[in-house]
Amino acid sequence: QVQLVESGGGFVQAGGSLRLSCAASGSILSIETMAWYRAASGKQRELVASISRGGSINYADSVKGRFTISRDNARNMVDLQMNSLEPEDTAIYYCNADIRATMPSVLRNYWGQGTQVTVSS
Repeated sequence: QVQLVESGGGFVQAGGSLRLSCAASGSILSIETMAWYRAASGKQRELVASISRGGSINYADSVKGRFTISRDNARNMVDLQMNSLEPEDTAIYYCNADIRATMPSVLRNYWGQGTQVTVSS
């Protein structure tokens, strides 16, 4: 059973920083793209940042220069360092990954349960 577990959310004042971590566990053969999405209240889930297995990175325009995504392929983990946080960053943040399990050996998309980030003004 493959699962993604996020940690690191919380409450912070505007201008502050938080670091989110996501660990993939289970019978994993390989992990392709890993990403962070967020869903603010009343809004659709949106892509925040993604990173390929080879290290190619994409960011949403709204977080460029403030957020940094990184991954540890050996530990099956992806992190999101969030600096200069703004109230508009308040949302539930979800980890997402394309994972090939060992049995059956198919590539599937997985979501974490989400972690709340609240930024006060």
